[in-house]
Amino acid sequence: MSALALNRIDPSPEPTRLCVDEAARAYDIVGADYLAYADGDPHRIYDFDGRYAYGDRRIWTVIDRTLVALAESGQKSLRILDAGCGPGTWMRRILLRADLLGFTSIEARGFDISPEQVVIARKIVGRAVALPGASCEFEVGDITQPMPEASGSVDLCLCLYGVLNHLPVDTHTAVAAELARVTRGQLIVTTRAVGSTPTIYVDAVDRAERFCQDNQADRLAVDLRDGRHFEFSSHLFTADEMEQLFAPYLDTQRVGLDLFHGRFAPDPRWNPQSMVDDRDFYSDLERLERQYGSDPHFIDHATHLMLIGRPRQIAER
Repeated sequence: MSALALNRIDPSPEPTRLCVDEAARAYDIVGADYLAYADGDPHRIYDFDGRYAYGDRRIWTVIDRTLVALAESGQKSLRILDAGCGPGTWMRRILLRADLLGFTSIEARGFDISPEQVVIARKIVGRAVALPGASCEFEVGDITQPMPEASGSVDLCLCLYGVLNHLPVDTHTAVAAELARVTRGQLIVTTRAVGSTPTIYVDAVDRAERFCQDNQADRLAVDLRDGRHFEFSSHLFTADEMEQLFAPYLDTQRVGLDLFHGRFAPDPRWNPQSMVDDRDFYSDLERLERQYGSDPHFIDHATHLMLIGRPRQIAER
């Protein structure tokens, strides 16, 4: 694995633009394979059967509680922003759930650096776009640039999984400030943790012939088994680092997602069905996740870090 060479970014007037373009190319290369890898069956979006199923369920619990609380407060309009929307699965889940909760006006926007992922998002959202009172747009966009949303205008703002990991470190502060600026209700951010197990982000690790993460240069290079090659920025976060980005603007809560499931859950490709069906074992894993997910000695070893942020005037009510 160490034999895989990494290309260094040459100094240029636009190093951030280069990083964004490299990441976009990687997600364009894998196309619909990323949807299957990250989100599972697009026809069963609430089954959470993708690669990060446990973390997805935890994220969805937070999202659903937010939507229910807004609906119970009597709010009928909802504004959603998904910064780094990928193939649009999270937006689709939210739109369908918001409609069931009785929101009569839903304004949603998702953007992503990958044109191919935006095309997929427009396709899979499907009937959710046609819901009465709902409007949803997906477009190619760069999170390092100012967003068109007005300050304090978004009820639910998402920035999930590898989005921040792919950005140069010197852009993080401005991006965090911009995400906080547009948030009126709740911001949910997830990143890959510094102590996590390996990932190539765009597909399963076993699809790679070789990969090399350079944590000094914050670069990942990957050779896929089918001969395709890509490399891009890959910065792994600590929980403290992530919290410090958003704490100046929001009241924050942080938790590690998937400390134990990804490492210890049975694999149906290998383990007998009796182990896969062992509910008591899964219950014990869940207990351990809840016990250690916020522990400072464990949190940086989670698969992902989740930060939940709310404007202070909201949190203090």
